[in-house]
Amino acid sequence: MNIFFTIFYQPLYNLLVFLYDVIPGADIGFAIIIVTALIKGLLFPLTFKTLKSQREMQEIQPKVNAIREQYKDDKEKQASELMAVYKNHNVNPFASCLPLIVQLPIFIALFRVLRAGLGAVDAGTLYGFVANPGTINAVFLGFIDLAQVSIPLAILAAIAQYFQAKMTVRQRPVPAMRKESGAMDEDMTATMNRMMLYIMPAMTLIIGTTSLPGGIMLYWLVTTVLTIMLYHIFLKDKKDVKESTVQE
Repeated sequence: MNIFFTIFYQPLYNLLVFLYDVIPGADIGFAIIIVTALIKGLLFPLTFKTLKSQREMQEIQPKVNAIREQYKDDKEKQASELMAVYKNHNVNPFASCLPLIVQLPIFIALFRVLRAGLGAVDAGTLYGFVANPGTINAVFLGFIDLAQVSIPLAILAAIAQYFQAKMTVRQRPVPAMRKESGAMDEDMTATMNRMMLYIMPAMTLIIGTTSLPGGIMLYWLVTTVLTIMLYHIFLKDKKDVKESTVQE
C-alpha cells in the first residue's frame, strides 16, 4: 500500500491539486481532463501498438477463419497454425488487454483521490512545492458534481466506448458449422468483438450510473475520445471499407 501511495496516489493527488490551483476558475473537471491527456500521452506508444495490432488482426481475419475451418477437427494443429500466422504478421491477439492492465492502478488511484481528496485538501499528502487551496470544489462546469454519480457523464462514456469498439471491429462472415460433424465451435474472435461492442459499453453505463463518481466517468470519457482521435490520425486507412456492426 505504501508503494501504491508513493507511486500512484500521491503524485496524482498533487498533480490534480496543482492544476486546480493554476487553472483559471479553479475547475477540478478541467484538471482531470488535463491529467487524462497527460496519461494518454505517456501511454501513447502502448496505445499506438495496441490499435495497430487490432487493425492487423482485422486484416488477417480471412486467414484465421480459413485455418479454423481447415483444422476444426484438430485443435492442436489449429492452434499451432494460428500462432504461426500471428507470429508472421507480428500480431498479438491479446494486445488489446494491455492498456486496460496498465491503466488499472491509475484508475484505482484516481478513484481513491476523487473519493477522499475532494473537499478539504489533505495537507499531509501535498508536496512542499504545491500550494494548498484549502478546499477543492467538486463541481464541473457549474452543475456536475464529480464526487457523486453523474448519469450524463456515464451515458457519454458508454457511447464513446461503443464507438471506439465499432471503430476497430468490422463485420465479417462466420464460417458455417456442419451440424453432422457435431463440432459447434464458437468463433472466439466474434465473441470478443461482440463483448467489446455491446457488453463493455453496457457495463460502463451500469457501473457509471450506480457506483463510480462522475470524475472517474469524465476520465474514462476523455481517454476513450482521445483513443478514437489517435486511431483516426495515425491508423485510419482511407481505403478501408465502411465499418459496420458485428452480427448479433
